[in-house]
Amino acid sequence: MKSHFKRAHGGGVDLHFAAEERAVLRTLPGNVREALTGLDLSAPAADPAVARLYPGAYLDDDEHDAEYRRLMHGELHEGRLAALEAFEAAIEADHLDEEQAWAWLRSLNDVRLLLGTRLDVTEDEVSRRIDPGDPRAAPLALYGYLSWLEEELVAALSP
Repeated sequence: MKSHFKRAHGGGVDLHFAAEERAVLRTLPGNVREALTGLDLSAPAADPAVARLYPGAYLDDDEHDAEYRRLMHGELHEGRLAALEAFEAAIEADHLDEEQAWAWLRSLNDVRLLLGTRLDVTEDEVSRRIDPGDPRAAPLALYGYLSWLEEELVAALSP
């Protein structure tokens, strides 16, 4: 099967997606933005999936962890939103420059983290065949697809 991403000779990455795949990709930024709406960056996130995107740095020291959040979470949040914007702007593109490709990688990873945490995905589930009767079959299939895309993009970005 042909890879969705190929390192371009002039730099960056060429994209190869079917129209149906691009339609799925178009839904992703809105889902992440929705999860991040109203987020209080000065406190740990109540939603475990969102908390996965903003992990604490000092798990045994609330004061230091609050200082870390104060200093870093705003920057992390702005970077995450900028990557989503770049991802969204280039969904119909056939080529990504290096910066856009890294934004895609960050966005794919963020979606996977949110989805995987909400589904409580385990290593065992990732490696086994999805039962079509499982009520989580569709989101698990999406998780697997995003994992595959992320792996392909990492390979395309590697020297």
